[in-house]
Amino acid sequence: MPAVFTDEQRAFAAAIDELCQRECGTREQRDALTANGKEAHNAEFYATLAELGWLGVGLPEEDGGSGGGITEQCLFLERMGYGLAPMGGWVTTVVVAGPYLKFGTDDQRKRAVTSISSGGVHAISMSEPEAGSDVGALSCRAEPVEGGFLVNGQKTWCSNAHIADNILLVARTDTTGAKHEGLTMFEVPADADGLTIRQIDTMGSNEVNDLYFTDCFVPADAVIGRVNQAWPQLMTGLNGERLYLASAMLGRAKRAFDDTVAYVKERTQFGKPVGTFQALSQRIADLATELECAELLVYSVAAAVDAKPEKLLPREASMAKLKATETAKKVALEGMQMMGGYGYATEYDMEAHLRATVVSTVYGGTSEIQRDIIATTFGL
Repeated sequence: MPAVFTDEQRAFAAAIDELCQRECGTREQRDALTANGKEAHNAEFYATLAELGWLGVGLPEEDGGSGGGITEQCLFLERMGYGLAPMGGWVTTVVVAGPYLKFGTDDQRKRAVTSISSGGVHAISMSEPEAGSDVGALSCRAEPVEGGFLVNGQKTWCSNAHIADNILLVARTDTTGAKHEGLTMFEVPADADGLTIRQIDTMGSNEVNDLYFTDCFVPADAVIGRVNQAWPQLMTGLNGERLYLASAMLGRAKRAFDDTVAYVKERTQFGKPVGTFQALSQRIADLATELECAELLVYSVAAAVDAKPEKLLPREASMAKLKATETAKKVALEGMQMMGGYGYATEYDMEAHLRATVVSTVYGGTSEIQRDIIATTFGL
């Protein structure tokens, strides 16, 4: 771990490692918690994290959180990612916390923080069939009616909606301005009348969903922030979202790396461990260097955000997300190659590492989008 961590942060990371080793340290334990890898979230394990006070990390104590900053949140996600812990609902949940903290009313903020800290799962819904990277093109409508709004339309790729208590919906409330104008955030209960949630089958675990809104009523006090101001509100949360995804994949990449090293030390061919062959040992050296770079980048950006929480860091946050997710994918691919057929077998975790990491370069803003953002900050 980088020397920039405090003793308290190091102790927090060690406590997470100890819990993961005890609760999900074996393949048998993880299979039992995840229905043999089909589920990314286990409610009982998540409740344990709530009892420990860890789900409120980085959230203000005065509102019911556990205190700390984004560095602690990144540590939490990284070490949980390394431990293969089934708490996939927390990433979207902590992303959702941002708008409540910055734009919610006192009641909305305290209610959200209390829910998150006690084990509530929250999802955020932006993408649509015709609005992925181009979020401003979304068309799901929220029409004003007496007492609130009626929502109609489809959302897609909504992570954790099927296990969520509430969904932070971004819908169009005005069509008269530019495409990034006229968007509004709403808090919608996952069991609201007029909302249907259907899971999308993927090559990974059960995480993403289609949402169908049919005359779904949301009251006026469900608006988070200001009507027609969702876009600038969303922009203020990009530091956190990108760092959260980067941290989770950094942990997964470290685990895939350690699994690879352990295997090539034990596997023998031609009378010696395959890791001693230069073709593999130099790959290991390169991956270790890439991981070190990714770690230093992620935590340097986290430290910058903690130093000035109000400052947007589009270049740095995009670099962290790009580097960590691409590195994670590379480590898993190289790990599978170095393990040969066993890397492809479900007997080992490497194939699961690959499935988990390959999609990380797509969600939360594709690698191509991150590169575009970085280039834009140089005036290109």
